[in-house]
Amino acid sequence: MFKFIHAADVHLDSPLRGLERYEGAPVQKIRDASRIALENLVTLAMDEKVAFVLIAGDLYDGDWREFRTGLHFVQQAIKLRDAGIQVYMIAGNHDAANRMTKSLTLPDNVTFFKSKAAHSVSLESVNVAIHGQSFATVAVTEDLSLSYPAAIPGSFNIGLLHTCGNGREGHERYAPCSVDGLKLKGYDYWALGHVHTRETLCEKPFIAFPGNIQGRHVRETGPKGCLLVSVDETHACSVEFRPLDVVRWEVAIVDVSNAVSVDDILALCSTQIESAHREADSRILAMRLVISGQTDLHDILLAKRHYVTNEIRSIATDVGAGEVWLEKIRIETATNLVRGVNSIVSDDALGEILSLFREAGENPTVLSSLGLDLADAMKKIPAELKDSIHTEQDDWLRSIVEEAQSRLLEVLHGKEVGL
Repeated sequence: MFKFIHAADVHLDSPLRGLERYEGAPVQKIRDASRIALENLVTLAMDEKVAFVLIAGDLYDGDWREFRTGLHFVQQAIKLRDAGIQVYMIAGNHDAANRMTKSLTLPDNVTFFKSKAAHSVSLESVNVAIHGQSFATVAVTEDLSLSYPAAIPGSFNIGLLHTCGNGREGHERYAPCSVDGLKLKGYDYWALGHVHTRETLCEKPFIAFPGNIQGRHVRETGPKGCLLVSVDETHACSVEFRPLDVVRWEVAIVDVSNAVSVDDILALCSTQIESAHREADSRILAMRLVISGQTDLHDILLAKRHYVTNEIRSIATDVGAGEVWLEKIRIETATNLVRGVNSIVSDDALGEILSLFREAGENPTVLSSLGLDLADAMKKIPAELKDSIHTEQDDWLRSIVEEAQSRLLEVLHGKEVGL
């Protein structure tokens, strides 16, 4: 009996997006998240006394900015060598041969599969045969698995492959393959990489994506880590997920339909943050909070967006003692208010106003036609905020227009904009 670890998509030194621009964020932990996640993998491998570690592509996020990225991996590989643990790895689309201009000599316990053709290596101590091939270029569109060697009789055969499978939303269609095609090879285990969501495609033989070891943005939520595989004398596999992530990403939906005051809404947000913080299990929690539901408080929320946002951030700071960070707070409520009742303008005029706001939120040229120059406004925005606006300009524009609409409607309905 022996154990091994199946990991993929380490993306070493990949930046976590959407966090560092906020004052007070645990910047250094965020920057080092992928490194610490790799260190957690190494610690797990040593604690479990595994025979080897598999990395199914995208160890790196692309060409190194500096050699310290490669040196960090070498240091971790040496720890594994000193513990008698082998490492087998392939390159994926992010670290394909033609993308990497820098290299370092790897420790002798690391086997890196070349990109010219699929080939096999054997680990005789546990009677394992590993078959694999690296990406030669970023965009590999053929089914690499078709040319993988035949299974070696009597050995536990593993296929190490970077692939999109039969296609996954949000992932480029690289090295596509089918479960039926993989089964035909007669291997006992297929260690896949590229898809960042953990997924088991088949149990006999076991074919799986472990997901990446550290979520990088709000679309990569939940626990991230690797698969710990135990193999018995009959070559039967027992597979267990083990989390390795340092920063845990979550999206929380807060339904405020029954709230009667802003204090009620803040209390509901506090409950959601506390729950997510507990589930993160002492990790840094990077959280997007979405306030939703149909409520009479809709216009107040939008008109006082900055106040509500800062109150929620204050709650997060208190709950998490600096370990909870709100990536974004989105207000996606709808109003219960019947427009036209007690309004100081006619329903027809109000309809025109709402139509104009809707067009402005969807099309920046409408604002320009009204004499509002977004390019000129951008010049006045602090440099540290420009990146977030450029990357999510549609959301930013929509929030500004919604806030202006709510403020105007409160006035037109003869109501004070307050809390």
